[in-house]
Amino acid sequence: MAVHQLSRTDARRIAVRAQLLGRDRPTDLHEVVRGLTLLQNDPTNAVAPSADLVAWSRLGSAYRPSELAEALAKRSLVDLRLMIRPAEDIALYRAEMDAWPGEGPSYRQQQHKWLHTNEICRQNILSRLDVEGPLPARAFEDTCVQPWKSSGWTNNRNVTQMLEFMVLNGDVAVSGTDKGRLWDLAERIYPDVPAVPLDEAVRIRNERRLRSLGIARAKGPGCPVEPIDVGEVGEPAVVEGVKGQWRVDPEQLGQRFAGRTALLSPLDRLVYDRKRMDELFQFDYQLEMYKPAAKRRWGYWALPILYGDELIGKVDAAADRKAGVLRINAVHEDEPFTKAMTAAVRKEIRDLAKWLELELP
Repeated sequence: MAVHQLSRTDARRIAVRAQLLGRDRPTDLHEVVRGLTLLQNDPTNAVAPSADLVAWSRLGSAYRPSELAEALAKRSLVDLRLMIRPAEDIALYRAEMDAWPGEGPSYRQQQHKWLHTNEICRQNILSRLDVEGPLPARAFEDTCVQPWKSSGWTNNRNVTQMLEFMVLNGDVAVSGTDKGRLWDLAERIYPDVPAVPLDEAVRIRNERRLRSLGIARAKGPGCPVEPIDVGEVGEPAVVEGVKGQWRVDPEQLGQRFAGRTALLSPLDRLVYDRKRMDELFQFDYQLEMYKPAAKRRWGYWALPILYGDELIGKVDAAADRKAGVLRINAVHEDEPFTKAMTAAVRKEIRDLAKWLELELP
């Protein structure tokens, strides 16, 4: 198969168009989630939760966060490991759940062994859910005979770790939220659809991921929940000025491009893979919420600015809901904005404030 020769501009436009950020907007939340394959369910609410920001950046101010809450309540969308996915896609994960831990890395075997050692706690959780329905993690008694050991924040958090591993083996699922996640039996949450065989499921997931990204690496660093690479699906490509080979969605090749301006969540899939972002967009960006304030360059939850097929700066914004205002602490211009850029960014900021039902001071 011939290797496609792409310029950086070609690659960027493929990526932007695949992420539904071109001029032609999608019209429906489910269309967005199916097109992107997921919305990351991160609760950080400095401006708005990331899943809502991603939906707004595609759909515009017609989108209402209540749409996402309603879709989750009706189970047309489901939360799988903090990734909101179309309910029908659960069929692509059932075989993996059934085979867990499979022949995966050693840490998976350790998780499985720990789960088996604490079988009494697992059965207690299942019994409570069977009788009482959705419950928060704090409702369960810690009956683990062996505590979970970790050098990180999960050390001795036995019930929450038990629930996370029970998601992996298909026992439980997220039912909703009430000051934290609510848990229920997976059979009550996920659609009753047969599992797609594992090898086929992995291939389909890779194909859908490539379709949503447009262009990606065949191999990348391990990401335990959602990979950033796509295996050997798609077709090979090289990008001028960038080392190594890529995989490209052939359906994106040769299409016209019409861009627009958008403010992106820091967790938006266009920028989530920071190495890919740097290679294709040559954009300098980090999420700085974990840095001391004095060491931040762009802000706690700075929003990358997409202008056409380029990332041109960041908006340091914060929603002050008590005061009823959207505070714009700074607009960082990577290069001096043209008048057209300035006008387009200001328009997006006004639209963001309108969507949030906040005033601009």
